[in-house]
Amino acid sequence: MNYTSTRNNTLSVSSSFAIANGISTEGGLFVPTDIPKVSGDFIASLVPMTYIERARKVLSLYLTDFSAEEIDADTFGAYSTGFTHEKVAPLTNLNGNVNVLELWHGPTCAFKDMALQLLPYLLTGSAKRVSDGKEIVILVATSGDTGKAALEGFKDVPGTKILVFYPSEGVSAMQKLQMTTQKGENVGVAAIRGNFDDAQTGVKTIFTDKSVRELLEKNGKAFSSANSINWGRLVPQIVYYFSAYADMIASGQIANGDKVNFCVPTGNFGNILAAYYAMEMGLPVNKLICASNANNVLTEFIETGRYNRVRKFHTTVSPSMDILVSSNLERLLFHLSGDNSEEITALFTALSKDGEYTVSPAMLEKIQSVFAAGCCDDKETKKTVGETFRDFNYLLDPHTGVAVNVYNTYRKNTGDETPTVIVSTASPYKFSPAVLEGLGEEFSSEDEFEMMSALNKASGVPAPAKLTELKGAEPRFTNICDKEEMEGVVLSMLGL
Repeated sequence: MNYTSTRNNTLSVSSSFAIANGISTEGGLFVPTDIPKVSGDFIASLVPMTYIERARKVLSLYLTDFSAEEIDADTFGAYSTGFTHEKVAPLTNLNGNVNVLELWHGPTCAFKDMALQLLPYLLTGSAKRVSDGKEIVILVATSGDTGKAALEGFKDVPGTKILVFYPSEGVSAMQKLQMTTQKGENVGVAAIRGNFDDAQTGVKTIFTDKSVRELLEKNGKAFSSANSINWGRLVPQIVYYFSAYADMIASGQIANGDKVNFCVPTGNFGNILAAYYAMEMGLPVNKLICASNANNVLTEFIETGRYNRVRKFHTTVSPSMDILVSSNLERLLFHLSGDNSEEITALFTALSKDGEYTVSPAMLEKIQSVFAAGCCDDKETKKTVGETFRDFNYLLDPHTGVAVNVYNTYRKNTGDETPTVIVSTASPYKFSPAVLEGLGEEFSSEDEFEMMSALNKASGVPAPAKLTELKGAEPRFTNICDKEEMEGVVLSMLGL
């Protein structure tokens, strides 16, 4: 299995090279040159397996320069500890043929743990093969959950440093506390004055700055990324779609070969792109439903073919989706274009220069054959959180609330009764104020932990220990910078 770049299809590199480097030098994203195909027998073999065993089987198709022993050790290290549910990613039936895939039982209570508990193993193994002993400097832009999950995954990992940038007013209070109190000798965190797109653009600019890369090279360091622009972040996410399907077979909800829908709340498009890869591999999928909040750039794109980032940015109660530039969409368009890197370069040059692009009618037809889309605002999100709890005694975080709302609308409008998995991305306790409002609970305190207690009292759902134990923790990182100062912050953190 080799990888190429979305902006230079003449490249052919190993998975180790793609993971260690994170992004191609011309700014393209690494993608597999061929998506592996699996049979019904392959899917059937997953049914009796544990999550770790399923991960080993799926990942081995993509990481062909890793030995079987490495993949065994890496998946065991990632998923055998740190997750509070024995199934790692359990499937909970919500109502009839609607299920919730809970991806937040890891150490930071968010779906990013599913990849970021594994990525340090993949990255350090890759670096040994291709980075000549250089210290790996991991740059991360986060809209909330990626930052903490990456910090937790990479803390004190030998041969690495990790630096995280987050929008100062664009994450929840709990997300900010998780990041700013992070332990570890090799970690750094800084807030920026701006939104996630500013942070993400800043990180990409630093990545592709030749002078900065040469300075790191001179000092025995090399950049990589823990954002989903890194293939090593994306490939572990493919696993849980296969795992959910296998669990539906095991529960008798479907027979092997029956099609299912996946409804995914997404901002950067990585989570739903992983479902697309699973579908292209042979997982029986009817529709991938892309759920957005008030920042509905993806909904408009899937419905019209026009991607326009020049619009009002909304700070919402689902902050991890407050994104106007969805990086992983580039990978999808590359595949749908027939691996045409010139077309992709033209589209994303236009996005950078003009703030928008429009795909061809043929490309739009391909997109709409696979994807449906919808969006909802904060009022509708909180209403859905309340209704879901009252109707099914199930507590949603606001991001999953967006997904449930969009799915309900999709089902009503289309009459599609295909068995469906709604992907749940975070513990509701990371967003207690919004969830309390959704439940109709009044609260006067602005203290995050008092609100968590109120949510526990109102719902009867216990709060994760990983969150409650943060009470009284003092922030280590209080730095805030303008987006233009990010490069200087990186070099200062590295002592360069």
